[in-house]
Order: sequence, then structure tokens, then C-alpha cells
Amino acid sequence: MVKNGQSPVLPISDIGYRNPHCPALGIDVRTLAEERAHAPDQGGTGPQRLDFHLLVLVTRGHGTHMVDFVGHACRPGTLLWIRPGQVHAHARERGLAARLVLFTPDFPPPLRIGRLLDDPFAPAHWRARGPDLDDLTRLTDLLGGAHDAYETGARDLGTDLLRHTLAALLLRIALLPEPEGEPAPVGPGELFGRFRAAVEEGFATERSVAVYAARLATTPKTLTRASLAATGRPAKAVIDARVALEAKRLLVHTDLSAAAVGRRLGFDEAANFGKFFQRTTGWTPGDFRAAPDGGSGRGG
Repeated sequence: MVKNGQSPVLPISDIGYRNPHCPALGIDVRTLAEERAHAPDQGGTGPQRLDFHLLVLVTRGHGTHMVDFVGHACRPGTLLWIRPGQVHAHARERGLAARLVLFTPDFPPPLRIGRLLDDPFAPAHWRARGPDLDDLTRLTDLLGGAHDAYETGARDLGTDLLRHTLAALLLRIALLPEPEGEPAPVGPGELFGRFRAAVEEGFATERSVAVYAARLATTPKTLTRASLAATGRPAKAVIDARVALEAKRLLVHTDLSAAAVGRRLGFDEAANFGKFFQRTTGWTPGDFRAAPDGGSGRGG
């Protein structure tokens, strides 16, 4: 529905993992051009929510790629990591070329980079240069070659080769310089990992640190210490950020009223939801929905 000159609502497309050539394989390597030609549902410019990981290494051109309402400038050497459950939209600009690596959450071997894999608030954007870019390019090329070999029949050891080459790529990403303005990828520890999982499961109905602490058999103070160590933010800020992110998604990509969005997220009163949203994002729900930029400039 379009009202008063607003941009049309763009519904989120839920995209499941699919490897058209090797359906049982939990990893695929493509170019952006191949994605748009052979999987238009995944390579389109509308917003998408993925149930898999997507790495994008830009090789040519310029554009802007939206990840959870943050617009990331893309140029050669840009690396993006979109995680399961995040909403993203491919850059619209023509002339943009990129190498894509898609993989399911259970495909990588166990690695000591849990936050990068599991936390939707982990860094999503890097600008690689020099030796960093050389290594990323080499490893994505190796992954592409291993995937081609798997497709042509070298499958006995092919899965292990792909798993461990992917592991090398993910570990190399973990060694990249920290993106400016983003918290350092400190290992969250078991408690914070369980807290993030609990928030992901319960954010729509529960925003109390004390309740999450009780569910995890710990104290609010201990939970906040774990959150500060992992993200630099207190536990309450982690909860509120997840609720605010879902509110943004619903406001932009559905026709639900602000009051209905608030009710879906556990707010009994529309006024309370409005105060929460403005406190956490700097916008009123109505102003956020009416903004003409399609979400890419709506941080908060």
C-alpha cells in the first residue's frame, strides 16, 4: 500500500538455502551475475531474509548493499557477511561484480570464532586491501575450484576439502582489522552465547534482563558482565537492539500499524512502543516508516 507519496512497501522474501547443482551440499560458490541470471529470487534487489550465511566479496564496480537497515558502500575489496535471519538487499547499481559464498549454519567445522558465525550484531562489512584482499581473493578462488571439482565428480574427499577451505576463509576474515565503529569480535563465552540464543527465541515477549538471567541460572549482574565482555554493551542494550531491529523490519516491510507492531513485540500500549522506538532508534515509528530511503540510512 502506498500513502501520501510514500515509497511502496517492499515485502521481505524469505529465501531458503538451495544449491541447484548439488542439492545435498551445504555450500555454493557463485558470482553475482550467476546469481541474478540463475536464481532471480535470490539475486533481486528487494529485501530478503536468508536462512543461510552469505559472503559477498566485491571485485568490480560501486554500489550500496543494505544489511538490516544499514547501507554499506561497496567497491572492489568490500567484504560483506550476511547471517541467517538478517534482512538484506543486493546493490542495484549496474556494473557491480562480486564473488558469493553461500553456506548453511552447520556446514563449517567447529571453529573458535563463534561470534562471527552466530551473532547478528557481529561485524558485517570490511574494506580489504593489500595482503588481506589478496588472501581473501585466493581463498574464494580455491573454494570455487573445490566446488567445481565436487560438481564434476570428485566427491569422496570433496566435502572435507570444501569444509576446511571454508574454515580457512572464515578464520582469515576473523583476522581482518576491525571495521571502524564496530565492536571488536571478542569471543562471547558460553554464557553470552546462551544469552543471545535466549534473546533470539524470546525477544518478542520478554525484555527483562532479570528474566533472562533466571532462565540461564545466573544473575543480572553476571549476565551484564558477559555481555559487556562480548559486545561492549550491557545485556539490556542487546535485548533492546534486537527488539528495535524487528520493529524496523515490520514497519518497513509490512502494512501493520505502529500499534500492531508494538503488540506483536509485547507492548500493550502504543505510546509505550513509540517511546521505546524513539529512545532506541532516534525516530518515531511514523517518521521511520515514511523516510524515503528504503531503510539504508535508518541506523539507530
